[in-house]
Amino acid sequence: MSQRKLIKIFMLFLCGLILVSAIGLVVLWVSNKNQVNQVQSNNNPSISETFNIEITQGEKVLIKEQATDNKLAAAQDIAEKNYESAISKLTQSLQTYPNDPEALIYLNNAQIGDNKSYSLAVAVPIGTNVNGAKEILRGVAQAQQEINQAGGIKNIPLKIFIANDNNNPEMAKQLAQEFANNSDILGAIGHWSSDVTLASATIYQAEKLVVISPISTSVELSSFDDYVFRTVPSDRFAGDTLSRYMMNQLRQQKAAIFFDSQSNYSQSLKDEFTKSLFSDGGEVIAEFDLSQPNFTPDNSWQQAKDKGAKVLMLALTTNTLQSALDLIKINDQRLLLLAGDDLYNIEVLQKGGADAVGMIVAIPWHISAHQNEPFVEVSRRLWGGKISWRTALAYDATLAFVTALEQTPQPTRQNIQATLSQADFSFQGASGSVNFLPSGDRNKAVQLVTIKANNRAEFGYEFDVVPRNLW
Repeated sequence: MSQRKLIKIFMLFLCGLILVSAIGLVVLWVSNKNQVNQVQSNNNPSISETFNIEITQGEKVLIKEQATDNKLAAAQDIAEKNYESAISKLTQSLQTYPNDPEALIYLNNAQIGDNKSYSLAVAVPIGTNVNGAKEILRGVAQAQQEINQAGGIKNIPLKIFIANDNNNPEMAKQLAQEFANNSDILGAIGHWSSDVTLASATIYQAEKLVVISPISTSVELSSFDDYVFRTVPSDRFAGDTLSRYMMNQLRQQKAAIFFDSQSNYSQSLKDEFTKSLFSDGGEVIAEFDLSQPNFTPDNSWQQAKDKGAKVLMLALTTNTLQSALDLIKINDQRLLLLAGDDLYNIEVLQKGGADAVGMIVAIPWHISAHQNEPFVEVSRRLWGGKISWRTALAYDATLAFVTALEQTPQPTRQNIQATLSQADFSFQGASGSVNFLPSGDRNKAVQLVTIKANNRAEFGYEFDVVPRNLW
């Protein structure tokens, strides 16, 4: 073999050796880096680097919509503990936008300053559903205002932390951990969708921090043990009531259901309605999953009609609102419509219009059925108009904590949970008497409303109460 060939073989061998060594070094570096990251993750439960998590008592403005200069300046004042200046500016901001719940909460917090207080946190979907976030915050703000103006909880005022979870399950889990890590926070109010509350519930349970949801209705939440409560009735109540109304009042037996299998709430409501309808002697003749790639509203509607459906049950969510509106338009009042509480939405009135008239929606509470109650009178003065069931049940969630704090000699997280779990625990809230089942569920019937035309309403249509003697 020639010397040139030997040199060539040697060079090829040397290159191979270098390549193998390089690959080994890269693998070793990645492995070590992952181990370091894992150690850092285990040693530091804070997740602020992962999500832009903001939990604020007023030093940050989370709702940028219609944020006045006074409100923005007040946040800076609070950050610098210049509370008197913040109070003045927030008062002026509320004169400009009196229905701004974030500003009212910050004003109440600024009035407390650094004095002793009890603290709760509320997680709302500001980044994805600012109107829904405001609905919840109005209930929390109204309860805080009333409690503090009345002298506080055994002379100790209530402070509220606000956080944005973007209605994102992972973000909500990390927020729950941040709440748990803050020893000042004695309880949490939230979240919006059932998927988000379910995702974070394991953290609240593990950290022994009570969370009360005013919104999430999935029956799966009933399976959590001790630290998950809600002031909203579960989907079991809605499914039963809608099924009974369909059979007894509409006198129809065959329904088609439109749902989203990617939503725990939607799946839960579908299942509960189906079970109730079969039990009542009716039949679900077709199911249509909006999450399937082949779903089209017009074809699905035609299939439902061809199979003999007389009722369309829209177990849909705010995320599938456009599909719901498409179905309402295609239906053109030809088949009867039923829906769950997520379709209690102003866009259904605005865009559904005449096609939506007569649709029956199951919700936990409606202002028209509680016109003369103190909560409603105060809310009208405070917010300058009608409020939704979400505001009422957020108010109840806040009052549940307040009542537990009043009844607990030594307010700790565990003692609050024990008080809420007592069989005789109850109080009068915006939606009547509030007490919890052993599962943490609210023991309360739902309210049926229907869409009707009203020339005096903002969009010419409104949700109106269906009298109980009709269902």
